[in-house]
Amino acid sequence: MANNYFSIYDYENALYYQRKALKRAISTFRKSDIITDIAFIYIHQKKYKEAINLLRPLAKHKIRDKVDPPNTDVQYSAVLYDLGLCYLRIGNHKELALDCFNRSLELTIKTNNNYELVANYYSLYLYHQKYNNPELARINIQKAYECAKKTKASIYEINMLGYLIRADNVNNSRKHFNNFLTLSDSINISRKKAKNQFANLIYGSKKDKEENLELKNQKAGKELQLQKQKNRSYISYVVISLSLFLILFLIFHITSKGKREKNDAIFKSEMRISNKLDNELNLYIYQTLLFVQDKDLEDTENKEKLVNSLNDIYSKTRNISRENSKIPTDDRYIFVLKEMISEYKTEDVNIILNGFDTISWNTIDKNKKIILYRILQELLFNMKKSNSSSLVSIIAKKTDKKIAIQYTDNSNEISTENNILEKRLLNVENRIKTIKGTLNFDTSLEKAFKINFSFPI
Repeated sequence: MANNYFSIYDYENALYYQRKALKRAISTFRKSDIITDIAFIYIHQKKYKEAINLLRPLAKHKIRDKVDPPNTDVQYSAVLYDLGLCYLRIGNHKELALDCFNRSLELTIKTNNNYELVANYYSLYLYHQKYNNPELARINIQKAYECAKKTKASIYEINMLGYLIRADNVNNSRKHFNNFLTLSDSINISRKKAKNQFANLIYGSKKDKEENLELKNQKAGKELQLQKQKNRSYISYVVISLSLFLILFLIFHITSKGKREKNDAIFKSEMRISNKLDNELNLYIYQTLLFVQDKDLEDTENKEKLVNSLNDIYSKTRNISRENSKIPTDDRYIFVLKEMISEYKTEDVNIILNGFDTISWNTIDKNKKIILYRILQELLFNMKKSNSSSLVSIIAKKTDKKIAIQYTDNSNEISTENNILEKRLLNVENRIKTIKGTLNFDTSLEKAFKINFSFPI
């Protein structure tokens, strides 16, 4: 439970279950393992002093695992690694941080665990980068990248490759960038294959159920037919046969029509996603390639611009993926909704939310929650596209049998041209109509956009 909550960044619940686990732990080694996990959560919460208070006693001597002795060095290496991170983050502990990282690395090398070696070399990269030793930083991130390749875990490899592009010289950075693009394409292809395989499994399972149900119906029909043949004449037999033939024909016709409509919907969805990728990513990738060819990447400013361009490409790809991904409608809904909204918040755009936590979202129909998610996504996307807003306010209220949403931003895109307003609200209006909602907008504001919509619970 603690690890699950940690994976979704719910650190308070993660701490709660770690503490419950600590109370139930019997062996000293198991307790030290849980305390290390608690300290790691503190590190993610930036509570470095609290983490140091837990880790420093554990770092004084090894606590041996009597059940599985090799775990002794693995656990002690993790304690030193976490303690070194804390010293590095709070500063003014240069020697202590380096000592912890080096001792942790020595233990990990003995275990020959490439996953842990990636973390060890990456921590040394952070250390030398902070204390202005670019050559040692490059050497350590190069080692981290080599270990990441041995793990055959693409996500580790591409992350370390991104840091290596920053740290290496211009010639190697170009080569690493080409590897970065190749690996990114490979990951995208693998994810698409995984999605297709999952879709095939779901479709195959559904098809098997339909075929089994059809066979059961056919069997029942035949048994009924045989029973009626004993009591009815030849004319009744002919009528029953014709009726069965008509039913089978209708089933086949409806099934074929459903398959065609499903294939058409899949094709249209794929074309829409393909066009969006082509429109939004091609230009950025082309400009980035030209930048790499024409600019001196040894220059710090140019290198930073390259990293920013790569981050922009990654962000746009992630946004397109999320726009077309499945929206959870269970207890995670409000968390996912806030996360989507927060992605549009930047240094120049501030987003204020009010009232969302007062609504019991579990009582709302899941289709309406999906429509609300898409409407807010559409409004925020248009706000970002106009690039003229610095403040956005979204207020949610629950009345007797309705939920009302008020969206306001201070964009100056809409002032006198109503056709711009109609285009911006077209998708929103179509979506709100599907759940029998109402929509109103205020055109009296000269330098602001305000829209109110509501829908029945």
